[in-house]
Amino acid sequence: MAEEELDDKKMPLLEHLIELRQRLVYSVAAFLVCFIIAYYFHTQIFNFLVEPLQKVFDGQSGRRMIFTAPTEAFFTYIKVAFFAGVCLAFPLIANQIWKFVAPGLYKHERNAFLPFLVATPVMFAIGAALLYYFVLPVALVFFTSFEVPAGEGALPIQLEAKMSEYLSLIMTLILAFGISFELPVLLLLLVRVGILSAKTLAEKRRYAVVGVVAFAGVVTPPDVFSQLSLAVPMYLLYEASIWIGYLIEKRKTEAELAEEAEAAASGSAPAAAAAPVILPPETDFNEAR
Repeated sequence: MAEEELDDKKMPLLEHLIELRQRLVYSVAAFLVCFIIAYYFHTQIFNFLVEPLQKVFDGQSGRRMIFTAPTEAFFTYIKVAFFAGVCLAFPLIANQIWKFVAPGLYKHERNAFLPFLVATPVMFAIGAALLYYFVLPVALVFFTSFEVPAGEGALPIQLEAKMSEYLSLIMTLILAFGISFELPVLLLLLVRVGILSAKTLAEKRRYAVVGVVAFAGVVTPPDVFSQLSLAVPMYLLYEASIWIGYLIEKRKTEAELAEEAEAAASGSAPAAAAAPVILPPETDFNEAR
């Protein structure tokens, strides 16, 4: 968006509400279009999500996925399309949010917030990719290791995953890993606006470790590998946020010093103190009489 289109303007409340309605309409329309596209490809998307489990069962005959209610498959595909539609529409929705908020910000504030807005979907995608390509295959191998094959003196125990339950697990894990990778974006934004400092983050490391481990224990399956696969990257991202925070503060300080030097060189330094006002001598009215 052009800078002149983002200039701060005084708008009455009604115009703000009209602008908000317009942005909401565009956002909903973008989501509906993406939802329709995602539903058209719902089979391919679902097969992509099932692929890690399929690779675990590769070469084993008789493996299948089931649904136990007449409407389960249909609503599972609806959830797949909804989830994929939100992911596809997020950049468009974020753009509408930015167009609504940006006119109320100063130029330096827009320059500060825009990189974090761009980094949000990127970091979410990195977290989801880490789950899909590295964590999920190992976790599924661990969970399927509890099967009991036939011929071992006991009834065979075999996994027959339900569509809805498998999709709920995958969506939960994708959201957990994606949101956890937003940690540096949030921390660096708070450092950039001055709410937090890199020194404060460094001093709170011990609390960060406890919080990261607790978060990983709640949102991941109850196995050590999955929990460590989320907790370790989150803590490394926390440490990276500290060092990047120091760089942000350093650049911010250098920019402020440069502005002060430029202002002093251009003669816009504070003017000399005004000459004292000389008041007329007080008159003694008793003497005058």
